[in-house]
Amino acid sequence: MATAVLPNDDFYTNTDDKSLEIFSLIWLNANVDVKDARDTEVKLRSIINHIKKFQDIKQCQQYIEQRSENGRLVIIVSGRLGREIVPYIHQLRQVISIYVYCMDKKSNEQWAYNFSKIKSVVVDLDELISQITTDHKIQKKVEEPLSINIFTTNVDPGKSTTGVNGQFVFSQILIDCLLRLKSTEIDKNELINLCENEYKGNCIELNNLHTFQQDYSLDKVLWWYTRESFFYKTLNAALRTQNIHMIFLFRSFIYDIYRQLQKYQSKKFVGVYRCQLMSIDELDGLKNNIGQYISINSMFSTSKQRTTALFYLGDITTKIDSERVLFEIDADPKIVTTKPFADISKHSDFPNESEVLFMIGSIFRLNNIKRNGDQIWIIKMTLCNDNEHDLKQVLMYMKQQIENEEINLRTLGNVLWEMGKFDLAEKYFIRLLKQLPSDDPLHISLYEDLGKLASQRGAYDMSMKWRQKLLTFKEENLLATNASVNKTNNSIGQSIIFNHININTKWKQHGVTIAGGNGDGSQLNQLSVPQSIYVDDDHQTIYIADWMNDRIVEWRYGKKNGQVVAGGNGQGKRSDQLNRPKDVIVDKKNDSLIICDRWNRRVVRWSRQNHEIGETIISDIYGFGLTMDKNGDLYVSDHWKNEVRRWKQGETEGTIVAGGNGRGNHHNQLQFPTYIFVDQDHSIYVSDRDNHRVMKWIKGAKEGIVVAGGKGKGDSLTQLYYPRGVIVDHLGNVYVTDSCNHRIMRWCEGSCEGSIVVGVNGKGEQPNQFIFPKGLSFDVHGNLYVVDEGNHRIQKFEIDLN
Repeated sequence: MATAVLPNDDFYTNTDDKSLEIFSLIWLNANVDVKDARDTEVKLRSIINHIKKFQDIKQCQQYIEQRSENGRLVIIVSGRLGREIVPYIHQLRQVISIYVYCMDKKSNEQWAYNFSKIKSVVVDLDELISQITTDHKIQKKVEEPLSINIFTTNVDPGKSTTGVNGQFVFSQILIDCLLRLKSTEIDKNELINLCENEYKGNCIELNNLHTFQQDYSLDKVLWWYTRESFFYKTLNAALRTQNIHMIFLFRSFIYDIYRQLQKYQSKKFVGVYRCQLMSIDELDGLKNNIGQYISINSMFSTSKQRTTALFYLGDITTKIDSERVLFEIDADPKIVTTKPFADISKHSDFPNESEVLFMIGSIFRLNNIKRNGDQIWIIKMTLCNDNEHDLKQVLMYMKQQIENEEINLRTLGNVLWEMGKFDLAEKYFIRLLKQLPSDDPLHISLYEDLGKLASQRGAYDMSMKWRQKLLTFKEENLLATNASVNKTNNSIGQSIIFNHININTKWKQHGVTIAGGNGDGSQLNQLSVPQSIYVDDDHQTIYIADWMNDRIVEWRYGKKNGQVVAGGNGQGKRSDQLNRPKDVIVDKKNDSLIICDRWNRRVVRWSRQNHEIGETIISDIYGFGLTMDKNGDLYVSDHWKNEVRRWKQGETEGTIVAGGNGRGNHHNQLQFPTYIFVDQDHSIYVSDRDNHRVMKWIKGAKEGIVVAGGKGKGDSLTQLYYPRGVIVDHLGNVYVTDSCNHRIMRWCEGSCEGSIVVGVNGKGEQPNQFIFPKGLSFDVHGNLYVVDEGNHRIQKFEIDLN
């Protein structure tokens, strides 16, 4: 065979190593006699689009070693260079097959015999192409990596969003978020442009792409997905390698697949099969989790025909780094709630394969894994739904955060932020910024997000730049700023403090008495068993529910005496009286106080301009805690009915948003709910006193999630003892008054134990002690305010900057 140097520009090679497909072809020493270079290019790229050529063996080896194990590399190598490089790359998982293309077949077969991944030694180019084509038909079925996440039920639920379980949960949340995020023409055009660049010079796929643009419709999506073309190759690669941006661009087509699977949902129980080559480590990971759950992060293609699945495994020789696997799956359509599956044979480009396709994110229980007599590992699984008892608590924690909200790029960015994918989060925040009108008030939230994100990454200069943009925007867009402020003016007003608080923030341990502290009494410099506090930074004032004095006291910063602004006319039920008020908040929009008048079984509104009488706005309620969201909706905890209700303006009945299922300790129950907090996503946090826990009820949830305590009453760091005041920061960290342990605790999101913020010295009268603390609040600077009930005082703890 004659040799000639093939000019580099005779083969089009995609020089971008970030191929959109899973399979790549590596050709080491392309100095071969190719009579028709263009024809060879067309033939090879019709099999595997991404081709990379090398003449330097070290560069080639380095390139191969740096490829992800989720990639799949097919190697063509000359005989001489093959002897040198194959021993170093043969054991790599990403290398799936090697072809020796040489002049001396006999001598090269001798050394090649020792390496199982060498498929053939050939001297003819047509034979080489034919062999690669034949082998690749099977490789596409069994070699594509499976993206699997495992959920284990034998760990503490408090750790469910970290580690292995965290990957499981976030994969489910991300899928739901993307499916609900509306696609735009900008996104679709970007996808088309990426594909055009990927397949430049590949006439077959460019023709497919052109046909797709002209001919695509919802009813053809399953045909396109099963057709051997760019659509399947790039979408499947994105899903299996978890290329989030490509999944983002494909999301409208993924949603179309979802809709078609719903339309053709299987009506009867089916048993299906899937063949797969799995790495030994992957297989061991599944073996160690029998009885647990897995989610598949891609479309999961199976066949009703066991023989069809086994056919693809039959001729494969077990490799040094992988095992042959056959999934045997039982699927009952009766349990399907969110992830459909369907027999798509009638809609497929391959109708004879009896294909049953499962939606992305389908969840299965691992029942058994055993090796049969043919040395094939049989993995038996059962399809599950999202509401399996062992799953629903952990999935509900984050899934329902987005369930009842309009999804936009900020939602996606926040999900990715929580996943630790900071670069992508930033990318989608900025993408949304570019799409917004120049005066849209959402700029404010996005600039704040970008500033915080940069700080968290340690990019402090960039954080300051984003914050400067925020200030500039506010100055130049006063109306937009006011619109944004008005949205939050009705809330309990704590969101602004969190710029000063992070996970490492500490507070001075000696508090300063700013109200009361002069013994139990009714004088204006005294309090009697105070219960709660509201900090109004706008007026440099705090409002105190002075329980035994049946009054609300306004106490300005730095003053020795307070002023009665509601009640104070003795215990009673007249409109100018209160009877053991438990909580007070400020409704800034209406310039009024809202008071939980507990023993009168009512909630009253008291004008800040007219302190003489109050107006009953809710009757027949044993109210305890109050809060208000950014929309002005009022939330009240009822310790008698063990529920929390939300009242929109003008409503008379209210809607149960937490509890309401009787007194108890199940996750859908409360047992003497006290103080409550609502965050920007309308999640409700409830101090569940007699269950010694804090519960989070995501908007629309039927059950809550324990975010602090829940281990019975006690004084360990995993326990609470009659919790009361509760506040949550922007990181999801919960601050709670651990009343009978005389301390304030912080529970970081996902943690199974808390840490003591202040009150490490136990019960007492000293500045670093409490006696049954109750209410809790922060000011705009992040200083902490605690209602010290037994000492009849309000203590302020400043941030410790040392």
